[in-house]
Amino acid sequence: SSDKTVRLWDASTGRSSHVMRGHSGVVRGVALNADASLVYSGSNDNSIKEWDAINGVCLRTLLGHTNMVESVCLSADGKRLYSGSSDDMVGVWDLKEGLWARIMSYWEHMFWKDSALVRQMWGHT
Repeated sequence: SSDKTVRLWDASTGRSSHVMRGHSGVVRGVALNADASLVYSGSNDNSIKEWDAINGVCLRTLLGHTNMVESVCLSADGKRLYSGSSDDMVGVWDLKEGLWARIMSYWEHMFWKDSALVRQMWGHT
């Protein structure tokens, strides 16, 4: 959001249940884990924050991008977080350690994605 916050909403009342403050830039992307206990947010301040969705507290800040974080997405098993940034990098984060597991340039990511698709199409996974 443009006010640099992350808001959780109670769907039954239509009211905000938590306003999470801590980013110093516009929040551009959010992701929620499978049991809705954690929220991840990416911001113009080049950071990703992990939030406790129950009480709205920031648990940690993930740093590594050199430009705004535009999107965040969790892996299906919840062990990795993917981040896309205006620094033309795709970050892959190991959430257990809170560290980069891998960082790929945009072009490396496109090749990796296309190669995985080709392998799948030919039955090689």
